Amino acid sequence: MKGLASRGAELSFGSFGIKSLEECWITSRQIEAARIAVTRFMKREGQVWIRIFPDKPVTKKPAEVRMGKGKGAPEYWVAVVRPGRILFEAEGVPFDVAKEAMRLAAQKLPVQTKFVVRRDYLEA
Repeated sequence: MKGLASRGAELSFGSFGIKSLEECWITSRQIEAARIAVTRFMKREGQVWIRIFPDKPVTKKPAEVRMGKGKGAPEYWVAVVRPGRILFEAEGVPFDVAKEAMRLAAQKLPVQTKFVVRRDYLEA
């Protein structure tokens, strides 16, 4: 996966987010685990946006099956992520709550991430 993210590289909805610093495939299970971590820490206050969607099927043949006989069945789904892509966004919570929630989400993901804040964000 060469190059930087050309789409989805800036905050669009919320004031806070996490941005990918490397490329990888993120599975639907990892995305869901991160989402649960964020919403639990924010105690269902504010709003969370998931900016990636797992639309690529990954296939796998069963164990101990001979070569040939076609392609394997879809095993799971992944989102292809390039450096610079915004993964999650949040709004409606204080800065410190958002930062900790995004840190917890980042721990569930297989990429290094960076916490980003909207340029015109003013702490009240």
